Amino acid sequence: MNTATRLTVDVWSDIACPWCYVGKRRLEGALARFAHRDQVAVRWHAFELDPDAPAAVDPRESLAQRLARKYGRTVAQAEAMNAHLVNLAKGEGIAMDFVRLRSGNTFDAHRLVHWAGLHGRQDEMKERLLRAYFSEGELMSDGETLVRLATEVGLDAAEARAMLARGEHADDVRADEQRANLLEIHGVPFFVFAERFGVSGAQSVDVLLDTLNKAWATTRSSDTTQVDRT
Repeated sequence: MNTATRLTVDVWSDIACPWCYVGKRRLEGALARFAHRDQVAVRWHAFELDPDAPAAVDPRESLAQRLARKYGRTVAQAEAMNAHLVNLAKGEGIAMDFVRLRSGNTFDAHRLVHWAGLHGRQDEMKERLLRAYFSEGELMSDGETLVRLATEVGLDAAEARAMLARGEHADDVRADEQRANLLEIHGVPFFVFAERFGVSGAQSVDVLLDTLNKAWATTRSSDTTQVDRT
């Protein structure tokens, strides 16, 4: 961490979570308005909404059909929900395409985010994966796709491929998920400011900015297992 850092923002999210993409944009909006932006470090943590998801789902079943089956809704209701998300995301400058979207397991993508962090590219990697998944129809469980996306943020292809093949950072992903359980995080995105103030969901820029200011003005708690939710 940069020695100038005085405030950390830890974010639990999944790559296959549209609200996490929206939440990332809103956090960026809040940080752009925060007077001490250069002293804030954002750290991304893994959270799998569906840890048992297969590498790829049956392409014959649409996303709306899968959502309807999973949440006990009609296909029409699921389609309406997706349309609402597309319009909402557009307002945040995000072009979501649920027609092209290819669902699958995100565990390896989370490993890649951890590895990118060691090379100072964690935020860039997270952003690239979200755009690839929600806007470009990329499959997050495909190793060569992940390698290509890593190179697009300036990481070495051979090193990324070797890392994925060796199964590195699996323990880091599991540690993130165990920490989420300890903090009683059951949905994402979830933001923890200064290891103390928790904000659940893709809240507005104003809410996130208010929490940034509150965290900045408060001495960091030494008990990192207790998070005050706002």
